[in-house]
Amino acid sequence: MSKMSENTLKQGDLPGIESRSYDAGLESYTLANGNGMSVTIINYGAAIAKIVVPDRGGVLADIVLGHDDPKGYIGGRFYLGATVGRFANRIAAGHFVLRGKEYHVTKNRNGNLLHGGNLGFDKKFWKTRIVQAGENPAIELKLLSPDGDEGFPGNLDAAILYTVTQDDELRIDYTAVTDKTTVINLTNHGYFNLTGSAENSILDHVLTINADTFIPTDDAGLPTGEMRDVSGTPMDFRKLTAVGDRIGVDYDQLKNSEGYDKNFVLNGYDGEVHEAAVLYEPVSGRVMEVLTDQPGLQFYSGNYLDGAMEGKNGVYYRERTGLCLECQHFPDSPNRQNFPSTTLEPGDVYRQTTIFRFSVDTDQN
Repeated sequence: MSKMSENTLKQGDLPGIESRSYDAGLESYTLANGNGMSVTIINYGAAIAKIVVPDRGGVLADIVLGHDDPKGYIGGRFYLGATVGRFANRIAAGHFVLRGKEYHVTKNRNGNLLHGGNLGFDKKFWKTRIVQAGENPAIELKLLSPDGDEGFPGNLDAAILYTVTQDDELRIDYTAVTDKTTVINLTNHGYFNLTGSAENSILDHVLTINADTFIPTDDAGLPTGEMRDVSGTPMDFRKLTAVGDRIGVDYDQLKNSEGYDKNFVLNGYDGEVHEAAVLYEPVSGRVMEVLTDQPGLQFYSGNYLDGAMEGKNGVYYRERTGLCLECQHFPDSPNRQNFPSTTLEPGDVYRQTTIFRFSVDTDQN
């Protein structure tokens, strides 16, 4: 693999930040590193609207699903590129007990909480400021989630620092503080298609996930309580495997989510940033490494994209036109004592880092 080519720099020729304002209070910020990579963030949902990187020939393309017009993100159904919180994934029956007190949060999917509720972090306007222009451009987005928001306790001050580095990385650093004991689990719900066109499916993308076990779920997407060995199952991505190779296998954990939609237990979890996954697209040569300090990685193969929503360039997003690799804690963690804790206490700081690192494989064989 090599660093990204500088042959055809037509976007982001110079490092820095370009900002734009739109109707309805929308703002976008494009961070470019001068190597050909640029990332566009919008203030609605603190969402990643574009990631532009070159292929092995230096041709630039946008490799995330989304909308051409930022207004398309407002009220969106599929969390395209959005920051998800206060609690990513599911909480069973919208209920948990914290320090002896019961809490009832919004039940917005099959009687459970999903991705923060009806008006989660993905449907809020975040306050944005430029932190650094020039090399390694960075912006910060902040949000106050008030006590009782979707039923969660405590005033939560959340912040995200997006940085595009000279090493062709998008670095995402999350922080949060609270004035009352609460739970938190943040992630980004970006859909990737490294071909650069959602006319193509992601089934030929090749993936590795650094996990010996995964968390099986029931039909509602809730953990069964088991951590299952991936060996001998279609969930084994410890070696390079095409996403489509086993997606149609008759296996309970594929059937109950109509494809991949499971949380993988990352090897070597110690709270430090480590490699979680590598995604490779053979035709373009684009490579994306995923690094995180989180215990889990939710791999979702775009099973529920239904072709009804128009995306970029007039393309309607069908199933398998994008995949998600979401770094996070495990689903329903507040109700699972054997899972790493998602509790945040007053005086403590929630911290989470995810890095998407891009390169190209120059070998066309």
